[in-house]
Amino acid sequence: MPDAAATTAPPQSTPSRKTPGAPEKKYKCQFCNRAFSRSEHRSRHERSHTKERPFKCAKCRSTFVRRDLLLRHDRTVHAKDGGVPLVSEVKRRPATKPATPKTTAPKRNMELDTATLEQIEASSDGMVDLETAAMLMTDFHHKATAAMAAQENELDEAPVPYSPDHTTMFDTSVPFMSGALPMPQMPWDTFMPQPVNQPKAHSISSNISSSQDSHVSQLSFNSGNTLQPNQHQLAPLMERYPSGGDALAPGLQSLTGSMPLSGPGTPNGLSPWPFMTGPVSPVDYRRSPGPSQALTSPKAPQIQSDEEYNHIHEEITKLEIERSASGFQFQSRSEINAYLAAYFNLFHHHMPFLHPESFRPSETPAVLLLAVLSIGALYTFNQDQAYRLHIGSKVLVNEFLQNKDFDSRKCPLWIMQSTLLNMAFASWSGDGKGLEFACSIKSLLAQMVAGNLYELKLRTDAREGALPSYQAWVEDEGCRRTYYAVYIFFGMLTLTYNHTPAISFNEFDSLDLPSSESLWNLQVSDEESWRESLTSSTIITVREAHDSLFQGESARYSAFATRLMINALFLEVWFHKRSFDALQDVVTEYKLRLALETWEHSLDICEPETIVVALTAPHKGHPLIFNAMAVYRNTRARLEVDLKPVQEALRYHGPYEVAAAMTRARDRVKRSQEMIKVVQECFNCIEIVALQGIKSVGKTCATNWSIEHPLCGMDLMVILSLWLFRLENDEDPATDEELAMYNKIRNLFDDDSIDTKLSATVARLWGNMLDDVVVWGISKLMGDSFKIYSQALVGHEDDMGQRTSPSTSTPTMSSQGVVEGLEMESTF
Repeated sequence: MPDAAATTAPPQSTPSRKTPGAPEKKYKCQFCNRAFSRSEHRSRHERSHTKERPFKCAKCRSTFVRRDLLLRHDRTVHAKDGGVPLVSEVKRRPATKPATPKTTAPKRNMELDTATLEQIEASSDGMVDLETAAMLMTDFHHKATAAMAAQENELDEAPVPYSPDHTTMFDTSVPFMSGALPMPQMPWDTFMPQPVNQPKAHSISSNISSSQDSHVSQLSFNSGNTLQPNQHQLAPLMERYPSGGDALAPGLQSLTGSMPLSGPGTPNGLSPWPFMTGPVSPVDYRRSPGPSQALTSPKAPQIQSDEEYNHIHEEITKLEIERSASGFQFQSRSEINAYLAAYFNLFHHHMPFLHPESFRPSETPAVLLLAVLSIGALYTFNQDQAYRLHIGSKVLVNEFLQNKDFDSRKCPLWIMQSTLLNMAFASWSGDGKGLEFACSIKSLLAQMVAGNLYELKLRTDAREGALPSYQAWVEDEGCRRTYYAVYIFFGMLTLTYNHTPAISFNEFDSLDLPSSESLWNLQVSDEESWRESLTSSTIITVREAHDSLFQGESARYSAFATRLMINALFLEVWFHKRSFDALQDVVTEYKLRLALETWEHSLDICEPETIVVALTAPHKGHPLIFNAMAVYRNTRARLEVDLKPVQEALRYHGPYEVAAAMTRARDRVKRSQEMIKVVQECFNCIEIVALQGIKSVGKTCATNWSIEHPLCGMDLMVILSLWLFRLENDEDPATDEELAMYNKIRNLFDDDSIDTKLSATVARLWGNMLDDVVVWGISKLMGDSFKIYSQALVGHEDDMGQRTSPSTSTPTMSSQGVVEGLEMESTF
């Protein structure tokens, strides 16, 4: 775009542009050497220095640097809210007498005000393009709709239907299409168990033994030493209704047959509106603007006939895997289909780099098929068979990599994908040998990504800007998604074990972000309709999304891209905290906080989806968003607290070592105003579990949640328990803010579940949740560590002495012997 100063002309009544000499640039920026011909241009530029965002959306909490960005946000996000006028910036206008009312006065409400025209003209540097014209038309449409609604006054006053998160489902101030079917009023008050007649009031020290020196109980406030009754008092923690399955709350059971049929049902157990049409926001599965479409869920690939099964069996038999993997035996067709269904229904949505529509088990290379089946067997709790399939896939990968003709640049995509799945299986197996294997080939996988990425760029450049065919796009998108899945997996290794990441963000910053799941799973009938779908999608590059975060401007991208960008921010925070100048570099930390805040705001404009995932969990959106929020909370906490010793102890998979590292980390958790913000993130994490019930979450999270949640939650629960411990034992009295937060956490639990100390209760209940039902062995390890750690918080000696390491769910890579020489710090 040409320089603003060279193309800007004074406002004119005609669309002609002034071409001779540029006007004088007499308005200079007070922060740099740039100059402008108009004061409003200078003001807009100076906001890039001050980070001022004066344009606020009247319908949500979003703020913007320029009015045209606000209008674009309103057009895309709040298109259905046309009856609500935008908040315009106050402009100085010459005083004029009010016009005499006329019979055609309502038409004046549909005119654009002068401030809007001036602001849009200033934001476009004197150029009125198609996008600016669209913004003008959008604003005009909003005001026209409001004027029509005010003039006709045809809307009846009716109660507004509310969603579970207490936000309105629809804006009743705007008339909707006559053919739209309104949602029924949801009886939310009947969904919860019967409330307790008398709300309980907990004393902070009521459940603390008199022999314990609790300084929190010494606090003296008029009403502060007693918790106030909670208007949303929860049922006992162990007796709350699970989130899905047969044990539905009474309200949902009665609602099942009462909702009107309005098209294909949504196969989604999370949404309270099972017959709602799309597109929907992947954040909370709420209706998004756009043509009405049926919501779908991708089907898991299956072996359709005995001929396909026999072909697969013959191909695997030829490889003679049993010679290297003793006990390897290919399963029956029904078992293989069960493993495929478990992989694509339970694991794939958290790491969607395979293409379900083109995945044919009979045509898939054996090495990739075995890797997929190994994880599917884990999710069906057939650990022994999962281990054999994993070893079979790993043997085939090693044979390929050891071939003398191997070239990382020419490495096929399925080898990268097989290696990634094998590394994930080994890293989260709960065994140190598995982690050592993953670390040994981490750099090799990074090299394969670099070589394949180079080939992808050559293919893209050869098109010279032409749109790819459907098959070419699926190939390229599969490559990009695999790169991003590797990048995210390496980020989780860094988060869990404090390992240095092997891939840099800059290696693929010129690539497009991953597409929406709707486009990725689209069933294409012909190339023309495919090109229309591709053209209508909004996809930006990784670099553009990254820069917008640090400029404080929210960008629109898919759920997978949202997960990718929070991974990039987490790694930037990790690198920042590991630098020697971290304490002095306040500018970088400020930028990181701004980027995290912008990322959170970007959820409001996330790319809509027509794909829903039928997983029961305490959230109403796509699992990728749920996972991204877990990483976001962990990243916010790491800006204040570094638990590096705990992460390094986790590398060696000894629960006593991990628990000891947790207790020694108490000096890293301070009591400050900033720490209360971190504790709020910890509260948000444990609230998800507490509202659902420990037993319910413990039995479902292993299969319905990603392994990312236990991994991200470990740091948060250590911080929360240590902060509570300090509050209970420090000599300094608690402040009003600390007391309020303590009470807030205490209200999550019923009396029967509280130990002598709330800090120990948090650790014990979190450990019980992690090792209740286990898919990945690492969660069993963390569960045992938290339970041992909770004993240390209450000062109990472990009378068992030296123990053997608890058995893990995922079969161990080698036998684990007795843990020797581990001593737990039992008291502080």
